[in-house]
Amino acid sequence: METIKLREEYIKLGQALKAAGLAESGVDAKFVIQDGLVKVNGQTELQRGKKLYDGDEVEFEGSIIKIEK
Repeated sequence: METIKLREEYIKLGQALKAAGLAESGVDAKFVIQDGLVKVNGQTELQRGKKLYDGDEVEFEGSIIKIEK
């Protein structure tokens, strides 16, 4: 499990995937999200700009990203 520390109130889903090293670019993040391969808190998420807050969890290809303050 990877942890991302928030610098602001939230981080967008595409940015979180890049920060965790699960997507090489914003374009890569966009495609995996649009293809329905990413889950946020157990629900498939299709919005690249989805705001993630403290306590959210992102799952992609067996990897979990935990968002913390």
